[in-house]
Amino acid sequence: MASRPTYPRPAWLDAAVFYEIYPQSFADANGDGIGDIAGIISRLDYIQDLGCNAIWLNPCFDSPFKDAGYDVRDYKLVAPRYGTNDDLIELFHEAHGRGMHILLDLVPGHTSEEHEWFRRSAEAGRNEYSDRYIWTDSWIAGGDGLPFIGGESPRNGTYILNFFKCQPALNYGFAHPKHAWQKPALGPDALATADAMVDVMRFWLSCGADGFRVDMADSLVKHDDDGKPYTIRTWQYMFSKIRPEFPEAAFVSEWGRPYESLEAGFDMDFYLDWRWDGIANGYNMLLRNVDDPLSRDGDLSYFNADSGTPIASFLEQYEPQLRDAERLGGMFDLITCNHDTARIAPRLSEREIALAYCTLFTLPGAPFLYYGDEIGMRYLPLPTLEGGYVRTGSRTPMQWGEAGLAGLGADACANPGNGTSAYLPVDPSGDAPTVVDSRARDDSLWHIVRSLLHLRNETEALHARGAFTALSRGRLFAFVRSSESQRVIIAVNPSRNSERLQLPEGDFAEIFHIGDIEVSDDSLNMGLQSFAILCG
Repeated sequence: MASRPTYPRPAWLDAAVFYEIYPQSFADANGDGIGDIAGIISRLDYIQDLGCNAIWLNPCFDSPFKDAGYDVRDYKLVAPRYGTNDDLIELFHEAHGRGMHILLDLVPGHTSEEHEWFRRSAEAGRNEYSDRYIWTDSWIAGGDGLPFIGGESPRNGTYILNFFKCQPALNYGFAHPKHAWQKPALGPDALATADAMVDVMRFWLSCGADGFRVDMADSLVKHDDDGKPYTIRTWQYMFSKIRPEFPEAAFVSEWGRPYESLEAGFDMDFYLDWRWDGIANGYNMLLRNVDDPLSRDGDLSYFNADSGTPIASFLEQYEPQLRDAERLGGMFDLITCNHDTARIAPRLSEREIALAYCTLFTLPGAPFLYYGDEIGMRYLPLPTLEGGYVRTGSRTPMQWGEAGLAGLGADACANPGNGTSAYLPVDPSGDAPTVVDSRARDDSLWHIVRSLLHLRNETEALHARGAFTALSRGRLFAFVRSSESQRVIIAVNPSRNSERLQLPEGDFAEIFHIGDIEVSDDSLNMGLQSFAILCG
């Protein structure tokens, strides 16, 4: 079995800035109210001009859409609502022509119940797919603590679920089998499933994809131990097959523990938004430190101007994980938001959000900007659609045009009598942010994001490999990023009071700022709610 991987990280990741696209909500080229691949192609210049040179595309494969495409019916077929396989290949081609890269979203842990693999696996007679999923050996058997479904197939057994009823779990085995129906991790049946997933990756990489973001990458092997040793070895096996063929392909895991995911062979891991029993993780500490993610009352997040929270608690969590990533040759990435996380507007103000994003974009790793966050799109409380539930309000159409119009099927939104409507409602507020309005306002969040990302792209010390050293751990957060030839200081003051930073030795000049700042010979004075980058 493969040992810890030694594959070099793809060089293009060092300067990567990702833009996450939820395809059904981003841009609609055919006017049916649902975003599509042709629409994404039409907006590549916008994404590049913003300062992003890579895209993470949420699932675009054939699906019944009971979980918004995370219930895959055919891994090798683009969902007709988005276009065709040729359209996706054209997206790869157009992106590459602009020096951009595309990561697809891989869902390796389960499929739709409508996938042909599952239909065959559910048959009473043995066949090549019988062990592709996890089945018990009796129609009345439980799932040994795992969720299961019975009574829906000719097969004499119940099947294990990963999440919704429509998502049967693929069989990567059990860490410690204790029933006859539990196949061993890394055994022949589990490795056959892994080989099938390698085949899916090979298919799209051969078509021009640049890699994958992997959904719930830590959940493959059932009843795995702390540290996920069997899941790690399963990924090492898969990477031993695919990495030599596609050395420039990049893989980012939805895992949240880089000391495990990078050991497994991934290039990057996310700092996800988690909060359990009122205990916040690092992302939550920065942006959403409150039990109700939509409420400002009681919010202790660092970027809330009124919280009084120092950065120290975040750094206590963040720095050890950053050092783990550095030790393993990978990256620990920060997100503005994503399709599973409530947008931070309107709970935080535009100024608070600007300070937050500028800080996230200057920390190590490859930043991920969720579509619409650059204009401050707001979370909308909406009924569930396609399995979104509370997540639905973060998946609304990109607001390209004037207030009330999405640009995603804008004609449909403006003229509902034509028989079409947008995938989800657009923010109806009179002051709803749009790209058009944001571009027209010089001090908008869009302009701040664009300016900062362009500066990041031009500043080697701010790239993924730039070293990180914290200078101030109080309400004022200051840190150094450095390369072999360059050193910059980043400082943020999210409070409503002035703060002062003693500068290290050297001559420093301001190259970017928000709010009132003043650089003297040995100090940086920062006004309320300010941000600065100094080069020296």
